[in-house]
Amino acid sequence: MFDWLVKMVMACWRPVRRYTQGRDGTDRQDPLLWSKDLCPHAVGEFSYAVVQANSILEDMSQVETGSFGTYVGIYDGHGGPDASRCINASLYDFVLKNTTEQGGMSCDVLCQSFKEVEGKFLEIVERAWAVKPQIAAVGSCCLVGAVWDSKLYIASLGDSRAVLGSCSRDTGLPVAKQISTEHNASIESIRNELFAKHSDDPQIVVLKHGVWRVKGIIQISRSIGDFYLKKAEFNQPPLIARFRLPDPLKRPVISSEPECNVITLGPDDEFVIFASDGLWEHLSSKEAVDIVYSHPRAGIARRLIKAALQKAATKREMRYSDLKGIERGIRRHFHDDITVVVLYLDTKLLNRGGSISNHISSKCPIDMPKGDNPPSLVSSNMNLAFNK
Repeated sequence: MFDWLVKMVMACWRPVRRYTQGRDGTDRQDPLLWSKDLCPHAVGEFSYAVVQANSILEDMSQVETGSFGTYVGIYDGHGGPDASRCINASLYDFVLKNTTEQGGMSCDVLCQSFKEVEGKFLEIVERAWAVKPQIAAVGSCCLVGAVWDSKLYIASLGDSRAVLGSCSRDTGLPVAKQISTEHNASIESIRNELFAKHSDDPQIVVLKHGVWRVKGIIQISRSIGDFYLKKAEFNQPPLIARFRLPDPLKRPVISSEPECNVITLGPDDEFVIFASDGLWEHLSSKEAVDIVYSHPRAGIARRLIKAALQKAATKREMRYSDLKGIERGIRRHFHDDITVVVLYLDTKLLNRGGSISNHISSKCPIDMPKGDNPPSLVSSNMNLAFNK
């Protein structure tokens, strides 16, 4: 009986269709920016956009949706794309498995899934260490949002950000609320947290060239990967010297444990912006929400990225048109890779209600359309799945 239940639930979670970004979504004026104007998801519509700055795109992201609800993942890699690619390929499957086994979405489901993807990437690092030791210094931020039965579950580690856009009943004006926690040593509360956990290490956070860094090396205090700061066996030769600490690691100095919040969505909640820190470096939460609130839905994620790029150009006293002509790699000196997903929320769809039994419906099983190929990590690294 249980095996039948698992199979049926997994069939309902399986996306109806997958899309990978191709050349058709590339911005004609900026060859490193591509987007999708508007797509349907289980409880509304969404728009996404990506702009590349690094030689190899380290941002990965996905939207998965079906009768269960909607899943959004933003994975901002650093040191290389290995960790973010691993998350992109595996995390949703772990969430799917754990939700099925536990009978629904929960913070426990997301935290367990983060733990499992951390373990999977550790296996990759262990296998590659002898021939590619630098992989021990590769990691990724991870921001996940899951809409399930009128609730939004947010799990995060690193400094990507999710912002809820609502309409104030009193003023009718847009209200921005950050609903994820950023784990960056530039934030005083994060430094205090690190000092409290490592009271025997006065150098746990160091101000270096005007920037607070964990052990003087990395800004974020939580990530997937970065095993050179978690396990002593990876903080030694043949890892290059600039990543090695002067003293052996006694315990991890950064964590892979996410923080999870649960928000009950109401009629005033209109959209959620999920974005890597490249966007928030140039736009505040309020600025981003005001842009989304005051412009048409179609292409809104692209509009947010262009607003950020305009600010990046202004900071360097150059024209936006000049910035768009700079090649990837060199462009990293002006801005980071940026990924944005804007998830619009339809109150009527949110209030349908549901339980595990509701997800086992006449819509199951869902067949993949003929001729569709599974998503690829080559090309855009943006995997999208949604209902017809």
